[in-house]
Amino acid sequence: MTVRWIVRTASEICLTVGALIVLFVVYLLYWTGVRADSAMDGEIGRLQDQWSTGPVAAGAPAPTPNAPPRRYAPGASFAVMYIPRFGPDWAKPVLEGTGTDVLQRGLGHYDRTARLGATGNFAVAGHRRTYGDPFKDFPQLRPGDAVVLTDGTTWFTYRIDNHPYTTLPTDIGVIDPVPQKSGFTGPGRYLTLTTCEPEWGHSHRLIAWAHLDSTQSVTQGRPSALPG
Repeated sequence: MTVRWIVRTASEICLTVGALIVLFVVYLLYWTGVRADSAMDGEIGRLQDQWSTGPVAAGAPAPTPNAPPRRYAPGASFAVMYIPRFGPDWAKPVLEGTGTDVLQRGLGHYDRTARLGATGNFAVAGHRRTYGDPFKDFPQLRPGDAVVLTDGTTWFTYRIDNHPYTTLPTDIGVIDPVPQKSGFTGPGRYLTLTTCEPEWGHSHRLIAWAHLDSTQSVTQGRPSALPG
């Protein structure tokens, strides 16, 4: 009787643990994606509403001549990124910072790196998997691919310069003003994209570097690098 009770109890525990594992996988694969997609759509919607009213009406003060560039507000979205290689509908908000809460709502700008379009290195991180899988297709990036961003006034078109490069999380030189191992030899207007490697792990990082290829005012319409 005791043996039967032990076997039954062990079976029930195994079933319970198995159910919990399945629920956790569903949470990672589905529910975090649903929540992240909704959050990212909300961030893009807020940006578009803000941009439609103009910078002055949105509360942004007029720039002062010779004043240093203003920092982005921590945790706030300030741009939208498009990568045609990832599909015609791929669009993600870029927020300031790379904390856990930020990367659950979009891509994160390393706050010690350059501003969008400025001389230096504008570096951005994103999840490879979970929370919307924004950089799931990162390994597909190829030299010449366009990465297009807008801050509501200007379109910035960057061009990828290398196949994704694998390194360790401690290799912080990849987001230097002139990124180490990028092949760039002097100051310029660069973009660095980073994500986790392998696809379901985080022991390494995948890196892609790009240079600013062109800019144009949003009043001129969408850049040619974007389909549609």
